[in-house]
Amino acid sequence: MITVNQETETKDLGGGVTRKVLSYSKNLMACELKFAKGAVGALHSHPHEQIGYVVSGSFEVEEAGQEKKIVRTGDTYYMAPDIEHGVVALEDSVLLDIFTPVREDFL
Repeated sequence: MITVNQETETKDLGGGVTRKVLSYSKNLMACELKFAKGAVGALHSHPHEQIGYVVSGSFEVEEAGQEKKIVRTGDTYYMAPDIEHGVVALEDSVLLDIFTPVREDFL
């Protein structure tokens, strides 16, 4: 599967956050999320493993039971299944989120 970013539908999640579902299979999914400065990815959990890669900008990342951390362009984070987590954009920023298995709720 080849996904052309410019041809991919952008979903407005509200609050200054948009998401594009990029290439995926039943086992793996890539999503691009854009955050305006101050936008919040509210605390949540899901049964999927997740790796986030900061394409640009910076975020404060919160993981349940852990100290909040700042991640910047080029940094990554891993979230195990069912762990509550969230982010706050410290500037206009872009994340690439990778999930396994696919997030059926995003399709």
